[in-house]
Amino acid sequence: MKDKTLSVNNLCWKPDNENYILNNISEDFHEGGFYGILGPNGSGKTSFIRHILRFLEIKEGSICLDNRNINKYSRQEIATNISFVPQNVNMDVNFTVYDIISMGRTPYQKRFQDLSKRDRELIDHAMEVTNCTYLKDKVFSYLSGGEAQRVLVARAIAQDTKYLILDEPISHLDIRYQVELMETLKKLNEEENKTIIAILHDLSLSSAYCRKIVLMKDGSVYANGFVEDVLTKENLKAVYEMDFEIHKVENKKQMFFMPVIL
Repeated sequence: MKDKTLSVNNLCWKPDNENYILNNISEDFHEGGFYGILGPNGSGKTSFIRHILRFLEIKEGSICLDNRNINKYSRQEIATNISFVPQNVNMDVNFTVYDIISMGRTPYQKRFQDLSKRDRELIDHAMEVTNCTYLKDKVFSYLSGGEAQRVLVARAIAQDTKYLILDEPISHLDIRYQVELMETLKKLNEEENKTIIAILHDLSLSSAYCRKIVLMKDGSVYANGFVEDVLTKENLKAVYEMDFEIHKVENKKQMFFMPVIL
């Protein structure tokens, strides 16, 4: 049986008449993995995942999903394999939370088709996993940031895909909601074998939850692999251009990272 993999090969990209933003990126995301994409602002993280999602045209290099070129997938096929939680969503509309989450079932429906029993089961499951069932009748635009983020993750879960990609899902949340959301992703990964690919900035939480790290700098992959092999003092100094102190929590996978202030 062939390994189920999302494979990026020699991906390069530049906007018209500008310098390259992505430089020869090659990376394999294996089914069932939990990956953190890290790096400073402007290192190409969002441009990278936007190519995986086919939001940007792949002009140089290739991306294959389960050994098939992603350019051969229809939009609907991509949506039934990969779900996405964006960084910023402006939904100043009167949709309820249930309406928003039910949108995750759109790739499986014909136009104007009502939700099936299976659709409703998946929506209920998504709300249960993200602990937002009690919000289902509330208007989405009235939610707090933490609540809204949980709902967007629930929508992606209801989409029932193998791969879940998130763009900075915890950047604007307080620490409690950050941990709650990462725990939800961990549960999806371990109990439902979802492949998680998340752009993150928090080194400490990344070390606690991710199994592998893709560390980017200047549009390239500077280092990749297991957390302890990638998040080293040497790599962090090279990428972030500052020194770090690293402290490992006894009997835990987690590490704490503190920039050294001169």
